Amino acid sequence: MAASALPQNFDSYSRLAFWQWSLAPNQNSEEPPCQISDPSNYFGIPDPKEFCIPMEREGQMKHLNRLKVVLVLGMLLICKDAFACTGIKLVAKDGSIIHGRTLEFAVQLDTSLAVSPRGYQFTGTTPAGPGLVYTAKYAAVGTLVFDQPAFADGINEKGLSVGTFYFPGYAEYAQITAENQSRAVSPLEFPNWILTQFATVAEVRAALSKIVIAPTVSEAWGSSPPPFHYIVYDKAGNCLVIEPIRGALVSYDNKLGVLTNSPTFDWHMTNLRNFINLRAGNVPPLKVSGMELAPFGQGSGMVGLPGDFTPPSRFVRAAIFSYTAIPAETAEECVLQVFHILNQFDIPKGLAREVKDGATHADYTMATCVRDPQALCYYFKSYEDQTIRKVDLKSFDLNAKEIKKIPTSSEQPIIDISAELK
Repeated sequence: MAASALPQNFDSYSRLAFWQWSLAPNQNSEEPPCQISDPSNYFGIPDPKEFCIPMEREGQMKHLNRLKVVLVLGMLLICKDAFACTGIKLVAKDGSIIHGRTLEFAVQLDTSLAVSPRGYQFTGTTPAGPGLVYTAKYAAVGTLVFDQPAFADGINEKGLSVGTFYFPGYAEYAQITAENQSRAVSPLEFPNWILTQFATVAEVRAALSKIVIAPTVSEAWGSSPPPFHYIVYDKAGNCLVIEPIRGALVSYDNKLGVLTNSPTFDWHMTNLRNFINLRAGNVPPLKVSGMELAPFGQGSGMVGLPGDFTPPSRFVRAAIFSYTAIPAETAEECVLQVFHILNQFDIPKGLAREVKDGATHADYTMATCVRDPQALCYYFKSYEDQTIRKVDLKSFDLNAKEIKKIPTSSEQPIIDISAELK
């Protein structure tokens, strides 16, 4: 199909996706991606002393939360294509593994930071009723969305981490039957199952044949199942991408440790071959007809690096930025380095937007989180508050009976240092 044959309503993002598809087609599909979009949401954070919310207070807030969900649901139906998220992994000189991600959406969502204890019982949800019933082997810290008791992103006590990424146009979940219902969870619950049950990527990979992701419709996500794919890291640095394709779970070893959104992971890896000419070093001067043509300045080796915010372009930048990063000395320094790199993927309000039904909806980076599997610390900052905050899983009673959580809203502090000037 020639570019001139594309329909008139094929937007610029989709045209780029079609162009890149034509260069690096997905081996599993003969069709180009018709839309490139994505989602995410997450943190913020308030006073740590409010971290434990009494259960009776939760009950009083349920009615208000339902109203909030209805309002957000309306926005989701309007802005369903306005999602983006980017994940990377770095290794410090001391061998520490650090990974992180950005989280974007077009409207502010209610999220909570939570700690889930060992021994807590979860029940999967399916279109046919209750699904898999399982008990947490491991405690975990991470982010809950829409007050549902399931981590969308987090790290457990063994250093295993999971991230949920939007995967529109490609996610296809299993059909639920009487035979598989008892081992099924929803797309929102799948990462929670991983976090609470496994210690390594190898264990996760071996267990994938025993689990089913059901096409469960969540009240918070609209009239269709939310389309997700997932990235898993363990303490040793192994990384796995899991994608629901045609009802089955397809997994890929991910040596780069990066992920964005649609298309499929193997497509993105093939597309990287279009950019193997890029270099961290500057291009040397070129002599032509007795003249010397030199680069104008630093960064000439990266001329041609895609700079837009579509998933294919972000994947390329994430791979190159993480691969060329000069290793930090320690885990603590590497945490800050991951934040610095992920700053390059921040979407300012207004840059990525669309108009539907007369209203403008702008995708923006709601939050950035970083995970340290060695120290079992979960770091994050939000759009409203760029202060980096931390939750240390080791500081909690991992055998507690209830999930502890706190809403993730806060305001940016501004420090006045006028009096310190001399």
